[in-house]
Amino acid sequence: MKQFQFKIKDPVGIHARPAGIVVQEAKKFQSTITAKCNGKSADLKRIFTVMALGAKCGNILDVQVSGPDEDAAAAAIKSTLESKL
Repeated sequence: MKQFQFKIKDPVGIHARPAGIVVQEAKKFQSTITAKCNGKSADLKRIFTVMALGAKCGNILDVQVSGPDEDAAAAAIKSTLESKL
């Protein structure tokens, strides 16, 4: 299992456009990819669960990746979050 934290820098937080981009990236991998924020957990392959996190600017996402391609998936998700949020 791979884990990392990401601090949201986008002033609006997680909104539809970057959430959709993150979901599209997560769907490329077989691994299970989840994020936790504000006491909630989300499957990063499902846009409604990502939006339901209600993550705002300054919040910390705890991301966990587990599966056969977890190294590549963790790197790709981290890169996507850094470039979009």
